[in-house]
Amino acid sequence: MRIRIVDAFTDRPFAGNPAGVLLLDGFPADSWLQDVAREVNHAETAFAHPLPPGSDADWALRWFTPATEVDMCGHATLATAHVLHSTGAATGTVRFAARCGILTARAQDDGAIVLDFPTSSLTEEAVPDGLAKALGAEVVSVHDTSPDIGDLLVELADERSVRALAPDARTLGRHSRRGIIATAAAADPGAGYDFVSRCFFPNVGIDEDPVTGSAHTALAPFWSARLGRAELTGLQASARSGLVRTELCGERTLLTGRAVTVIDGELLTAPRKHAADV
Repeated sequence: MRIRIVDAFTDRPFAGNPAGVLLLDGFPADSWLQDVAREVNHAETAFAHPLPPGSDADWALRWFTPATEVDMCGHATLATAHVLHSTGAATGTVRFAARCGILTARAQDDGAIVLDFPTSSLTEEAVPDGLAKALGAEVVSVHDTSPDIGDLLVELADERSVRALAPDARTLGRHSRRGIIATAAAADPGAGYDFVSRCFFPNVGIDEDPVTGSAHTALAPFWSARLGRAELTGLQASARSGLVRTELCGERTLLTGRAVTVIDGELLTAPRKHAADV
């Protein structure tokens, strides 16, 4: 069984966010999928299998962190689309059936891939007690995101504050279902990005995610409202770093990025009995 490691939201190896990708005939037992994701030990491992002609989508898609299955993942979807296009398993636009609905990935002539995801809702909330202490920074505003994401979007004063964060992961996990998206406007808009972010997801086993596509479905409406533009570029300022181009289209958000396959190998273990397909 082929397994690939793909760096997403980057155009060079060893940057962006790595994801495992396995193309299957069907979904085996959940316990086997979780075991593989734990073995791969990246933020997410994506599992996909083709759907019959006439289905609402072309491929079924699921994502697992080393600890649990998640409802939405951008970088592993980008990684999967990259594998499908680079191997000739798909061309043009690919439709995925996932927990959060139908997602699409469209390959551009220049090699970039455009993901079409649901835009996150944003509900402003009072700053929770203890959040600033857990982050180690003063908080400007807090917004709850949609159930598909399950994060708190936390606005900080400036880019420097975001880059300097060294949060207490254990305490931080008390404040949302999945984690925290910390963000601020770019210090220098001429640097090639409009806002910065860092993402901490201790509740799903990821203390800090390198580049988070799903978070940008909340970051896009947040910053588009403040900056007055539908098309923006976000820099996720993790150690690996990566750029996500966003375009707010009402209830949908387009996320554009590149990906690079860095490992193409063989998984030497047989799946367990197939569970019901998505």
